[in-house]
Amino acid sequence: MEQNCCQTQLKINSAAPSFDLQAYQNNDFKSVKLEDYKGKWVVLFFYPADFTFVCPTELGDLADNYSKFKELNTEVLVASTDTHFCHKAWHDSSETIKKITFPMLADPTGSLSRDYGVMIEEEGLALRGTFIIDPDGILKTIEVNDNSIGRSSDELIRKLQAAQFVHEHNGEVCPMNWKPGADTLKPSADLVGKI
Repeated sequence: MEQNCCQTQLKINSAAPSFDLQAYQNNDFKSVKLEDYKGKWVVLFFYPADFTFVCPTELGDLADNYSKFKELNTEVLVASTDTHFCHKAWHDSSETIKKITFPMLADPTGSLSRDYGVMIEEEGLALRGTFIIDPDGILKTIEVNDNSIGRSSDELIRKLQAAQFVHEHNGEVCPMNWKPGADTLKPSADLVGKI
């Protein structure tokens, strides 16, 4: 079945859409703004819905790796079209979701999902969208999956590390499967046709 997703003008190296949403975190409700994380990297991780099947496997994986993200000066924000009350109920009832200590953003109107181009209008749910935002609020990666395809924290961390490397090393680029410590490339006329 074809799904209509909101069209967006998001572009790599452009400003990430700002937001101010209610969130559930650590047994509390709070307002979360993108601007709260100025100076940090942000992984904005959309998932379709609470109390589902693939979603808890992904969020549990993020929770298990949260300390690695924190070591990389990165905040993880997860978002669905559920309310912050629903996030709390899920957190209270699921052993997997109880591991989560990062903010769970509530997007019941779908405004955030639309701004990031992942809203499935006929379902009122978000696609599995993953966005890496740099400390200046600039989009560095955009990945959107079909909702039947789960994501990997290991691959997300690898991409985050590559984005951070090129951010800090102007003029160098990371080739396929690059990991910290591996060789990078310095594009120049000398490399043309040599790789």
